Amino acid sequence: MRYAPPGLCVNDFALLRDEDGTYTVLHLQGPWTAEFDHLRMETSYGRATSTDLVDWQPQGTAFGVGLPGRFDQQAVWTMHPVRHGDGTAMFYTGVSGLTAGGWPLQSVGLAYSDRTDGTGWRRHGTAPVVEADSRWYRTGEQMAWRDPFVVRDDESDGWVMVVCASDASLPVEAGGCVAWATSDDLEHWTVHPPLISPGDVDELECPVLERLDDGSWLLLGSIGATRGFESWTAPSLRGPWARRGPLGPTGSYAPRIISAPDGSRVVLHTTPRQVGLTDTGDRCRGMLAQPKRLVVPADGAPRLEWWPGLDAWLGEETDVPVLHAVGDLGISGPVEITLRTHTDEGGQPALTVGCDGKNLWMTGPDGARLGETVLTEPAAGLRILAIGEYVEVYADGVFALTTLCYSGHSTTWTAVAEGRTRTIPVRPIRLPAPDRDDASAVWPGPSPH
Repeated sequence: MRYAPPGLCVNDFALLRDEDGTYTVLHLQGPWTAEFDHLRMETSYGRATSTDLVDWQPQGTAFGVGLPGRFDQQAVWTMHPVRHGDGTAMFYTGVSGLTAGGWPLQSVGLAYSDRTDGTGWRRHGTAPVVEADSRWYRTGEQMAWRDPFVVRDDESDGWVMVVCASDASLPVEAGGCVAWATSDDLEHWTVHPPLISPGDVDELECPVLERLDDGSWLLLGSIGATRGFESWTAPSLRGPWARRGPLGPTGSYAPRIISAPDGSRVVLHTTPRQVGLTDTGDRCRGMLAQPKRLVVPADGAPRLEWWPGLDAWLGEETDVPVLHAVGDLGISGPVEITLRTHTDEGGQPALTVGCDGKNLWMTGPDGARLGETVLTEPAAGLRILAIGEYVEVYADGVFALTTLCYSGHSTTWTAVAEGRTRTIPVRPIRLPAPDRDDASAVWPGPSPH
């Protein structure tokens, strides 16, 4: 249901789908640690495969840093593979080293493979294919030129690339933008002024482009300061782009879009963890979360909904305590739902979900607020998913809130509304790898000792 390779964590990733329906994820990988040095710890891509976007099987390392003296000698960051002929072309972020002020020097490189399964890469030359143009983008200190994403141009036979960059005309803290470049052959690129430059974003990471059924475009971008992602739409790649607001709540990051086995368009994203798997641990790189269905109304903002493909992993309803479960309830007024308590025989709540109409929140031990949001409309129903420490809440079917909580014991879910308490039946979640016990396995609950 969530994935990280044994003993490691997952950061930004990319998805491929082969002709036989097999999915491949390529992802940045590194150890669980608070003192995360992305120049020394994100030096390779992990690879895993799946037939359903839920049950991922680790396949080892697929790509690593370049030889000494090259543009990617220090680190390799976010990548994007695209089908090219009978094989694949992969654009990726290379880091050559640091500026005098200690800032990573970033550029975009290219590798080819004769295969379509995310393996067999060979570099195209020893230099990057796209670099930041100082006429429009910050270079050197506090630069950004990473996270390439490439699609077919909708106005020519060529290609368009979007890149996370820093607008040189704005202060660093507000200069996060999406740069773009065009090419006829994937190897020679012309850089253009920013495609999107909001003016109130510090970093606009991991941009994703998706052409919609009516020919218009959707762009997703991850916002560094909020640790969530937002959406933009446009009638064509060249705009005009309209900002549609947050699509994923804080805690969901680095989204990718792909067609699911049932033909629906889904979004996968990463979710963090905490060092030591405790509430007091610092947040660190995390895991790949399960898919959400992407809905893009013709006259409204995009949204993420529950993906029915997950239903096959749910058991029959029960009211016994379950650590990994999904529960649904209708609401007509203020309600508070207890998911865990401080002892396995009940007691004070350790994890709760609350809603009083438009306000939705989660609390942990001692009532500490773990997360909150304001809904656009009062919710009539909630769906709650809990997998170990990871909790998601859907309001009227829309993904609205997520948090982490490592406290408490499983208990029967109960809801208190208007002074009355009722039991909430839940459907247990069947984990793809329930016996994993390495650092990247799903949290099994509090230690018995």
